[in-house]
Amino acid sequence: MELRFCPACAAPLVERADEGEGGKVRLACPDGHWTHWDNPLPVLAALVEVDGRILLARNAAWPEKTFALITGFMERGETPEQGVARELKEETNLDADEVRLIGVYEFIRKNEVIIAYHVKASGEIRLSPELLEYRLIEPQRLRPWRAGTGYAMADWMRARNLPVEFIDWPGNAAGNASKASK
Repeated sequence: MELRFCPACAAPLVERADEGEGGKVRLACPDGHWTHWDNPLPVLAALVEVDGRILLARNAAWPEKTFALITGFMERGETPEQGVARELKEETNLDADEVRLIGVYEFIRKNEVIIAYHVKASGEIRLSPELLEYRLIEPQRLRPWRAGTGYAMADWMRARNLPVEFIDWPGNAAGNASKASK
């Protein structure tokens, strides 16, 4: 969404150097009513383990054979742990039995900060309409990608002394998904 007008007074926004922020240029109301900070959004990611295997899912917008972790945005009033459990339930119908932080990762291309968790889950997998299919992969067969949640997967693998072999998302070396075989 492109912001063009002040939400307080409807004046056209201007680019203005923020004196208190080392001169960083931001969109702002010329009369000082409002500043667009454009801060990164917190995104939650779940490396989901079900019966010793890792669940990867394909988003409806992605090419065939392209799979990734379960992700979603935090909502007001929830902790990151509650949010990742909620996203897991909404997108896969699985219950989060154990939730442990893997780490926090930048995803500058999308202006996001990813908070990644290892989630041990149980239940019957039923995908939401935004996900087309899933795969359950043996941990040693995972192939992380060179961006965002791929780095979380690689860190999780290294912590378990698993070899890490990076791959690129088809057609986009800065992508956020993985080709994974059954």
